[in-house]
Amino acid sequence: MESRELIHDYHRWLRFQHQARLDREHRAAWQQLESAGVSAQRTTEAYRSMAEKAAAQGACYRTLFLRQHDDGHSLACEGWLFVRRVIAEGGATRVRGTLLPSFTLIDGPLAPADAQAESMTLEIFDQLLVDRGLASVARVDRVDASGDSHFITLIDSVRGDLRRHMS
Repeated sequence: MESRELIHDYHRWLRFQHQARLDREHRAAWQQLESAGVSAQRTTEAYRSMAEKAAAQGACYRTLFLRQHDDGHSLACEGWLFVRRVIAEGGATRVRGTLLPSFTLIDGPLAPADAQAESMTLEIFDQLLVDRGLASVARVDRVDASGDSHFITLIDSVRGDLRRHMS
């Protein structure tokens, strides 16, 4: 086997390893949210705090989410979310922000300078968990494009150096 091909295979294996880790991390975080019964109101408060810190300090938060592919599979993706504002109107709570992707299986790891920022609108709502005796958990899905759902934004993983990439 030629060394070039071997190195290519190694990098591909690393990408799959990263994907598997993200899938496990997203699944574990979602299970924690379900167990805690985090409400949409509490989630909205967290996003409002993120918006305040984004405006004052340029804070971007690490975000995990599921992206559904054409074949029906959903895979975890990772990025940095800059929360611009939280809007509550007509019974719906929406978050306007910019996502800077940092990993997808298709693209692999993306450096901030190489990633393309995308404006997005997320909706926060309570999802009813029928199998848990009518319990509910907050869910955050993208509403301005299909296929991205189950956003989990980690408030303890923040960067202040990405604002210039968010235009």
